[in-house]
Amino acid sequence: MAWIALLVAGLAEVGGVISLKLSNGFKKLKPSIMTIIFGGLSFFMLSVSLKALPVGTAYAIWTGIGSAGSVLIGMYWFKEPRNRMQLVLISCIVLSVVGLRLTEG
Repeated sequence: MAWIALLVAGLAEVGGVISLKLSNGFKKLKPSIMTIIFGGLSFFMLSVSLKALPVGTAYAIWTGIGSAGSVLIGMYWFKEPRNRMQLVLISCIVLSVVGLRLTEG
């Protein structure tokens, strides 16, 4: 259950970052509210996962999901620049997250 909570926390982190981008500096109400909701959900689910997982592992995976997910959605949805090296490095983050999960058990 802790791993599911951590996955939800990471995905909520992505939702929060994307909502933050869409809020235009908290000038748009709906995305601003979604930023707060996603942020709260992300931290809450991270705290749930920390009941069973080591803090270092959980935090690394949480930030990995958040950063890789945000970069990939930014590239796809917001047409942010991308190149082969960025995709290779994002792949390294994803592989690191998977590796941490596999070694934690």
